Amino acid sequence: MKRFVEGEDRRQATLLPDCLDDYVTEDNPVRIVEAFIDELDLAALGFAGIVPEVTGRPAYHPATLLKIYIYGYLNRIQSSRRLERETQRNLELIWLTGRLMPNFKTIADFRRDNGPAIRAACTQFVVLCRQLNLLTRAVVAIDGSKFKAVNNRDKNFTMAKVAKRIEQVEASIARYLAALDRADRQDNDVAEAKTARLKEKIEGLRRQMQALREMGQQVEAAPDQQISLTDPDARSMATSGKGTGIVGYNVQMAVEAEHHLIVAHEVTNVGNDRTQLLAMGRQAQDVMACEEVTALADRGYFNGDEVLACEGTGVLPCVPKTLTSGNTKRGLFTGQDFVYDAEHDRYTCPAGQHLTKGKVRSDRRDNIDHYRNLTACSACALKPRCTPDKHKRVKRWQHEDVLDRMQARLERMPEAMSIRRQTVEHPFGTIKAWMGSTHFLMKTLEKVKTEMSLHVLAYNLKRMISILGVGPLLKALEA
Repeated sequence: MKRFVEGEDRRQATLLPDCLDDYVTEDNPVRIVEAFIDELDLAALGFAGIVPEVTGRPAYHPATLLKIYIYGYLNRIQSSRRLERETQRNLELIWLTGRLMPNFKTIADFRRDNGPAIRAACTQFVVLCRQLNLLTRAVVAIDGSKFKAVNNRDKNFTMAKVAKRIEQVEASIARYLAALDRADRQDNDVAEAKTARLKEKIEGLRRQMQALREMGQQVEAAPDQQISLTDPDARSMATSGKGTGIVGYNVQMAVEAEHHLIVAHEVTNVGNDRTQLLAMGRQAQDVMACEEVTALADRGYFNGDEVLACEGTGVLPCVPKTLTSGNTKRGLFTGQDFVYDAEHDRYTCPAGQHLTKGKVRSDRRDNIDHYRNLTACSACALKPRCTPDKHKRVKRWQHEDVLDRMQARLERMPEAMSIRRQTVEHPFGTIKAWMGSTHFLMKTLEKVKTEMSLHVLAYNLKRMISILGVGPLLKALEA
């Protein structure tokens, strides 16, 4: 007696053919993709091919190809060849495209040729989130993360790397020459064969040495003294672990703190975050349509000039100061132990003495003031813990009041760094998990920006589905 669930006979004909819509439930997220793209004005966003050509073979509508890509990135399918296969076997994608099956070249060309329009579509979805009142809290967390490019580390050259590789080749040549000398002192057939092999290896290393010297000249002539052979825009970037630097891009994100939606993103090939604070804050402010936005960032963004540039723009940065003094390890007082009195323009030291502004010295920068007390320091009992110099000098930037106001904002918001960490680091981890070990698939900065926009759009779509649900979001899109 059969006690298993049995499938249908593949040869059984059906009198009434199945309807494609029967295979997609009413709460399937693929319906969100359909509704969102149907509401976009693709021509206004800049997509090519909206108006078909009069002659030639009919083309695929840009909406169809955009649906394929958004569905693919929602389901961790980024390759154009894999997307081609999915259009032939995936029922959800067959429903979404109406059984259209473009080949991989058509799919890949669409992503390559419509980068700015795809990025505009990503921004349009954030505008939709704002219209649904999901961006009411004017607090964003900003951070950057390194993503791998399609460029092996061996195909990236800097002056230091070229010098190190030349040193390694020279050591290998010296080792083979020593082995060749030992082989020459032996008189047998094995030694002759070994000598021939060693000479070939030495000749190959010399050719490699010549290529490295030529590459060194090219690197020295490059604007930033760095060359990547596979992806010319990718750059070598340091990461937190020693010896774990990658060749890739620095992805910046601004994530709003209430619903954790990515409101702004940017891809750069600059390896640090120090010049990104104002740019990301302004992008977030424009998209959220807020007069003021509080921007939380870590110490990697601390830059006095950037904080100063935010003044009067509506971007209120909250960035902890970078503590670079080594006085703590030496058992000396640090800058935090000297309290500034703005009313009298002076500092009070731990001994209670006042340090007043002195004349600007010629060997100092014009925008740095120096505060000191020439009389009290020499007889002070705390001098051994204060400075090994004759007098203690405290430096103050002429725009230090801007940094003081930022520090006051941080003190009024003690949970700021915890909010930043739990807000902005999760999207980076999620998107990297979707990408897999290879991260970016495309080459050059402009194409990588397009690829990142598709990932951000997919992330925000999933967040919206999680927050509102498929049904309410569909109604909002159709309203």
